[in-house]
Amino acid sequence: MTRGLSEDERRKRALEAIAEQDALPMEPLTVRIKTAVKLTGIGRSTLYELIQSGEIETVKIGRSTFIPYRCIKRLIER
Repeated sequence: MTRGLSEDERRKRALEAIAEQDALPMEPLTVRIKTAVKLTGIGRSTLYELIQSGEIETVKIGRSTFIPYRCIKRLIER
């Protein structure tokens, strides 16, 4: 992709790529339970109750439980 480009052109493309990254939102895709408790101010037990009731989605990866950040935002906005 960058073969045949001059060093200046490669440097220009690299700077453009960095600028594009800065424009991306830096919102996490998921958070762990502990982080969700800190973000929301909701107690850990209450958070697990919301998960059990289906009000909050979770994603299990191995033994770790993650909550999609969009679900946290939706919970706070309602």
